Amino acid sequence: MDKVVATAREAVADATDGATFAVGGFGLSGVPNVLIQALHELGVTGLGVVSNNCGAMDSGLAVLLAAGRINRVTGSYIGGNKEFARQYLGGELELELIPQGTLAERLRAGGAGIPAFYTPAGVGTQVADGGLPWRYDGEGGVALASPPKEVREFDGVEYVLERGIRTDFALVRAARGDRHGNLVFNKSSRNFNPLAAMAGRITIAEVEELVEPGGIDPDHVHLPGIFVQRVVALTPEQAADKSIEQRTVTVPVQAEEMR
Repeated sequence: MDKVVATAREAVADATDGATFAVGGFGLSGVPNVLIQALHELGVTGLGVVSNNCGAMDSGLAVLLAAGRINRVTGSYIGGNKEFARQYLGGELELELIPQGTLAERLRAGGAGIPAFYTPAGVGTQVADGGLPWRYDGEGGVALASPPKEVREFDGVEYVLERGIRTDFALVRAARGDRHGNLVFNKSSRNFNPLAAMAGRITIAEVEELVEPGGIDPDHVHLPGIFVQRVVALTPEQAADKSIEQRTVTVPVQAEEMR
């Protein structure tokens, strides 16, 4: 039952070229940076990644992207990553771009053993009809387009069939975790981390605080340990290393303007 692994490098050691990964995080929040860095150091390539976005600035999946290690991305958001856009438009990267809510449910469904589901999101668009550019040819043309999906009517409303997602591995980051793999996520890091964890056949969690079994109130567990196979405890320095994607400053309001 003790799922703690000594190092991040050891935790990802069995990843191979061409492996698929569901990766948690939203922007810079809740991104498993230490595990991603270990995967980069391992040197594997041709990876398939399922994540809301593909990293921002020079952190997260952007590390693997910049090194040319990623072959295919399933995600919802490209903006904020110029290298991602360059590789996609240049024909170096395959991208399945899907609605964010659909991505969340595809991950959850895969983890729950549900092979497919119907949703109204995307009906009447290229999401359902096909034709979205998955890969460009590098000269402005489309080398590979998305196929059409099944559309079915229920009670007078059309729905498109979406497949659940399962990946070889999942990488997630949690605020707290115990040796059994029970995890607690902090605020917005809970958006995609639990869903990504459910989708992985081998799920690896880096935790900012490792506690002994019983140290987490069962009512406070966000993800049960049954979904987690390996746990890596971060050092205090690793846990505290958090970036801010966009800094904003509010201009002070003068006392006279407040009157």
